[in-house]
Amino acid sequence: MLKFLKFTWLYVLISTIVIGSGMYSIIRYGFTYSIDFIGGSDIEYQLDKKTDLKKVSEIIKNNKIKTSQLKLEKNNVFFKAKPIDEKQEAKLRGVLETNLKLKIKTLRFETVGPVIGRETMQKTLIASFLATLGILIYMSFAFKGLNFALAAILAMIHDFLVVIGTYSIFSHFFGAEIDTMFVTAVLTTMSFSVHDTIIIFDKIREYLKNEGRGDITHYANRALTETMVRSLNNSMTIMFMLLSLTLLGGASIRFFVATLLVGTITGTYSSPFIATPILVWLEGSNSKK
Repeated sequence: MLKFLKFTWLYVLISTIVIGSGMYSIIRYGFTYSIDFIGGSDIEYQLDKKTDLKKVSEIIKNNKIKTSQLKLEKNNVFFKAKPIDEKQEAKLRGVLETNLKLKIKTLRFETVGPVIGRETMQKTLIASFLATLGILIYMSFAFKGLNFALAAILAMIHDFLVVIGTYSIFSHFFGAEIDTMFVTAVLTTMSFSVHDTIIIFDKIREYLKNEGRGDITHYANRALTETMVRSLNNSMTIMFMLLSLTLLGGASIRFFVATLLVGTITGTYSSPFIATPILVWLEGSNSKK
């Protein structure tokens, strides 16, 4: 039997460095939000020949349309703007064609109002709260103890902080945006985190039931030794698939898949090295009392 909990200090140090780096990025750089949350128009044009990005920018400004993230890749122009309707978009396209003497094909034109953006943010927060509450209630009833539920929830919060901190780094250096797919990835990470934790906790509960109240640290190390290989095998199959999609998948899902990959890694790590030490600490504190 391996004594995994002997190195709890190392797990705390690793988590502190990772979460601290993410929190620094959030405070320093923040996030880039998609129109799903802040409202606006997301537009992509395909040009029949190359042009100068500065000219495109000047024409858009002259039409009194405020833009952000204006990019030109090959013959495709991408930009975000404050909400505009179809008439304004058609007018802008016509002006661009006339002034730049080229033909433009609209590949994407999506508009979300600021009210809908606020509603999306509110629903996201509510969904996260309900998911956390549901897991807390389920774990409390399933394991007949609040300590198991608290340990699982704290590990899940750990994973949440790792994911959002990492995504802030993605946002600053690679242009990732917070959108509804990111929310889906975060909620999936939360459920995956608890999935592995339940396997370990169920083993500990089994020992407590069959052998009575004993050394909780011994039971925890024993449970980790018996479940570690199974957890790694299960997680590695998911990681290889997500890594392939991150490297070879389309641009539209790349950051979604990358977030799932980060969530899978931190979920696999937190179950044995965060949730279990927290449970041991909580159970040990109750025993002393």
